[in-house]
Amino acid sequence: MTNKTVTIFGVFDGIHDGHKYFIREAKKLGSQLVVIVARDDVVTGMKGKSPVNNEVERINSLLTLDDIDLVLLGDAENGTYKILKEVNPDIICLGYDQKKLHENIETCIKKGNLPEIELVCINSHKPETLHS
Repeated sequence: MTNKTVTIFGVFDGIHDGHKYFIREAKKLGSQLVVIVARDDVVTGMKGKSPVNNEVERINSLLTLDDIDLVLLGDAENGTYKILKEVNPDIICLGYDQKKLHENIETCIKKGNLPEIELVCINSHKPETLHS
C-alpha cells in the first residue's frame, strides 16, 4: 500500500455490497480513504428526488465501515469541487456508473481549475448483472 490519499464520491443511500466493494477497492490504492458524501440538496437536484436517508444518516452509516478513514460532506454547489481542493487527494476513484463525474473532474483538471489528480475507475463488483 502506498502513502497516498484516495477520495471517492457518492450518495451512499443505503450501503449495499456494491458500495462495500467500491470502498474496499479504493482503499487498496492508498493509505487513507476519504469518502465525500453528496448533500441532500445536490442529490435532489441530480436525481429529481430526495435520498431515503438524509446526509447525516448516510455519513453515520459510512462511519461504521472499516476501510474508511474520513467521511466529509460534499460541496453545497454541484461541480465546484471546493472539497477536493481541501482534501487534496492523490487519487480519485470513480465507480463504473460515475462517467459524467469522471468527465467533469477531468475537464476541471485540464482547465487548471483542479491540480493534477490521478483518476481511477473501479469496475462493478458484478459486471455480468450490474452495468449502467
